[in-house]
Amino acid sequence: MLSFPRFRRLSTSVAMALAAAALALAAPAAAQEMRGHGGPVRALAVAPDGRLALSGSFDSSAILWDIEQGLAVTVLRGHDSSVNAVAALPDGRFATAGEDGRILLWRIGRAEPEARPVTHEAPVAALALSPDGQRLASASWDGTVRLAPLSGGAARVATTQRGPLNAVGFAPDGRSIVTGGHDGALRFVPLDGGTDRVVELGLPVNALAVAADGEIAAGLADGRVVVLSGTGQQRGEIRAAETPIVAVGLSPDGKRIAAAGIRGSVAIIDRATLAVERVLVGPGLPVWSLAFRPGTEELLTGGGDRLVRRWLASTGEHIGAVIMAKPSEALARLADHPGAEVFRACAACHTLDPDGGNRAGPTLHGVIGRRIGTAPGYDYSPALRGMDIVWTKETIARLFEIGPMAYTPGTKMPEQRVTDPEDLKDLVDFIAKATGAE
Repeated sequence: MLSFPRFRRLSTSVAMALAAAALALAAPAAAQEMRGHGGPVRALAVAPDGRLALSGSFDSSAILWDIEQGLAVTVLRGHDSSVNAVAALPDGRFATAGEDGRILLWRIGRAEPEARPVTHEAPVAALALSPDGQRLASASWDGTVRLAPLSGGAARVATTQRGPLNAVGFAPDGRSIVTGGHDGALRFVPLDGGTDRVVELGLPVNALAVAADGEIAAGLADGRVVVLSGTGQQRGEIRAAETPIVAVGLSPDGKRIAAAGIRGSVAIIDRATLAVERVLVGPGLPVWSLAFRPGTEELLTGGGDRLVRRWLASTGEHIGAVIMAKPSEALARLADHPGAEVFRACAACHTLDPDGGNRAGPTLHGVIGRRIGTAPGYDYSPALRGMDIVWTKETIARLFEIGPMAYTPGTKMPEQRVTDPEDLKDLVDFIAKATGAE
């Protein structure tokens, strides 16, 4: 799982950790801003020709975009929960991977997935395409990397490691992979059955990217990007953010590294000198995903504001205006309430105000006294519609005490728990006051 040190409020899966701030960034409707998701944009990939992009969201959908027009070509719905990773394949297909542990392959023009090559036993956090375009590697919180041949046939387990895996990449020759995860190590795994090589970095690795010459950029939980050779020798490190790095990418020419931080900034790093050239500020709090656009100097980012944004990596210029949206009235009114800080991790997926509407999760306005699975207009999991639960302060507290997967099995809600009793009490009291119950 992604690691977020120094934040004690929510113990959470990737799908909800610090997913919003009180002021979410938004932009006017324009070709430069791709809007359509109901939750934060967790994953991004751009097709090799640079025309199409695929975004995956906490709302359980993926959207295929025409980049120049800023228009959704199609919405792909096949996962039961958050889409954590996406990939563009050289034959024109796309791959999506989810918190549900499944990987789906899609072909443009088809509403249903073409294939389901892999199923993990826990959420899939990352995908990587082999240099020859023939295999797809998937890293999962079940501790495995699985290799699926894209021409068909059974997937195989390439490695089994201790603890959740967050990142995977292929060596340029395709004969080995490198993995990063919660145990704080990079592992170089030969695919011919040789011995793994382990490089201890001391902190969880949340993301990595492998360059054409084999060099690796790894994003750590303390805001650093560590750069290593293909054999594991560390060349240097960069303080890219003050908070965890959650996405890393390499420009098509290999000259720049982009590193996204959980607080909503993206550092553009000169790979030769390991110096930060510039920092993109305001690309959507937090920034969960990024991808360079082949054939251009553009960088796409996806964040907690549910938008895909376009930037010129060479100048830091945002393509299109960035404006501040009006904050939630309930959050503004109760800003001094101790539970407001705890709730901010939920704000990207749930609204509080009467006119807020549904997002990735149903509106919480009027939730106290409401039967589970009955908020108007929200597409609930079948399991929730059949449950005999009425939301009260006690049942909400129980949900966050033991976690959604235990309390409401079959839910699309990302796994999260509030482990501090004082935080839990404050959160429940805040929800009751903010949603009109008190």
